[in-house]
Amino acid sequence: MRSFKFSTANDTGSAITTVSANPTARFLGGGTNLLDLMKEDVMHPSELVNVTRLKYTDIDKSSNGISIGAMATNAFTANHERVRKGYPLLSMAILAGASAQIRNMATNGGNLIQRTRCPYFYDVNMPCNKREKGSGCGALKGINRNHAILGWSEKCVAVYPSDMAVALAALDAVVHVETPGKEQRTIPFVDFHRLPENNPEVDNNLKHGELITTIELPENNFAEHSYYLKIRERSSYAFALVSVAAALSLDGNKIKDVRIALGGVAHKPWRANVAEKWLSGKEATEANFKAAADAELKSAKPLEHNKYKVKMAVEAIVRALSNATSGAGYGINAGLEDNV
Repeated sequence: MRSFKFSTANDTGSAITTVSANPTARFLGGGTNLLDLMKEDVMHPSELVNVTRLKYTDIDKSSNGISIGAMATNAFTANHERVRKGYPLLSMAILAGASAQIRNMATNGGNLIQRTRCPYFYDVNMPCNKREKGSGCGALKGINRNHAILGWSEKCVAVYPSDMAVALAALDAVVHVETPGKEQRTIPFVDFHRLPENNPEVDNNLKHGELITTIELPENNFAEHSYYLKIRERSSYAFALVSVAAALSLDGNKIKDVRIALGGVAHKPWRANVAEKWLSGKEATEANFKAAADAELKSAKPLEHNKYKVKMAVEAIVRALSNATSGAGYGINAGLEDNV
């Protein structure tokens, strides 16, 4: 690990001022991803500003739902009564991620800006446009079994790793940030992360020095019919091959409203707009779920080694929607993962 300057901020203004003044400075929350990247020499900031003492650690009611502090830990958020009762999909997604020890350390803001776990990104001896722009994408023609099937470009086929973010995408979350100019701005969650296009080194639409303060979740009618399905290669501490956050509002067996987001398939949490539109107003049946999933995955472009993900994603959407319809995730009494 290279040497760096370290400080702890006691107020938002000083934290932002310090980081914005240094192009290679970074905010530090739980450090569960950034410190690993520094140890591997993938990232080498010259300065870290600890923001865990800032005030954004609570989960409160907002004018249109709840507001989740960016400095609150994943564990605190997943187990909070307001989240478990009103947004069980988020609790399920968080509890499906990482290990208990990491969830106790990782912050919500840090979770959103974690970086890909693509092995070509982590191996400094391999080409990676995300790590070193213009060097090439080693995964494009390499071992790409765990890589993207949707939204990738010739520059990058990496996937975004967060489980929490998949649920936030499905729940229409809004990210609140404070800028170096002491202004507040909001970013709809579906616009927070980016597809790679020609700039895969840019993961999200935050500007340097902007600090995530809260994440707002609007009220919804999905609590009784939500489910997070995560398919992975082992039962603990593994990233998703494919994951699905599914939420429904039903009138009898008719779908009044539906939200679906996928993880493990793209450079960002993938909102399944095609499937949602197809299902709106239809009966909540397995046949309709299958037709909607097929429509969503019609645009998939699998790589040499990950063709299996297309079928897996279709079947995962059907299963997640079926479980959500039955209320299998209500009260978070159901299993949180599947193994392959």
